[in-house]
Amino acid sequence: MSFPLVYHPCYSALELPERHRYPIGKYHALQQQLLSFGVPTEQFHQPAPLSEHELTLLHCPDYIQALCSGQLDAKAMRRIGFPWSKQLIQRSLTSIAGTRLCAELALQHGLALHLSGGYHHAFYDQGSGFCLFNDLAFAAKSMQQQGVKRLLIFDLDVHQGDGTALLLANEPDIITCSVHCDKNFPYHKQQSDWDLALPATISEQDYLAHVEQALSCLLNWYQPELVLYDAGVDCHQEDELGHLQLSTAALLQRDRLVLHSCRKRDIPVAAVIGGGYQRDLAALTQLHLQLFKAAFELEGSSIASKIET
Repeated sequence: MSFPLVYHPCYSALELPERHRYPIGKYHALQQQLLSFGVPTEQFHQPAPLSEHELTLLHCPDYIQALCSGQLDAKAMRRIGFPWSKQLIQRSLTSIAGTRLCAELALQHGLALHLSGGYHHAFYDQGSGFCLFNDLAFAAKSMQQQGVKRLLIFDLDVHQGDGTALLLANEPDIITCSVHCDKNFPYHKQQSDWDLALPATISEQDYLAHVEQALSCLLNWYQPELVLYDAGVDCHQEDELGHLQLSTAALLQRDRLVLHSCRKRDIPVAAVIGGGYQRDLAALTQLHLQLFKAAFELEGSSIASKIET
């Protein structure tokens, strides 16, 4: 069997107000597309939700309790961007568990992909930007507890991973890198170990050159035992919340670059799909599929040829 995939049906099982900005259906659509290409159901691994207690590894107990019980104040919920519901809490606890499972499976198989994740705007005691809890930081700290000595979080979402940067600022063995658009959310940036704030006018070629240089330096200097890769597609030219101008082909080149760079150094990769905010769900799903195309190519699978660029 090829590399493991992590998915749970609850990822898209969230009722939101009409015209809500978050494309909640993309997770189900992505899984259905992969199944239609012939990916076997047994390749998908289903996470069990975290307990509230497990989250205290990373987040404030009072924040966890208030959010999970529906007692977080209205201003704090507006900062998150979702109306509170039991569904919201269930999918968040499950998705953060999914990224941890993805990291565990990557250590076993060399590569694993999560059909969710990338909630990098969540801080110790508050959520932000559609992020309740920070799955990348949680997975990194969880892997430390399981004996992984050094990790790299390589975040290519168009928005800076501000929550991840602050949460892990005092963790010298978890290296945080964010390559993002300079003039975009969040307004107040945090300091990652390695930040690349790129102008909206940057060319595809220069963007890819920056990504390659940053990744090469980080892998050579820090020699991580695991890379957590946020493959956000909101840097695409059609994204409604991003300002970069990457084509679909450039997204595929980017994902190939990351996966191949780690593979040739025998470094396991756990990838999450990250952000993407087109209202056209079919078009958005096609962008997220580029990560999977790159992964199937890496494994020499014929499924790669079924995914259009």
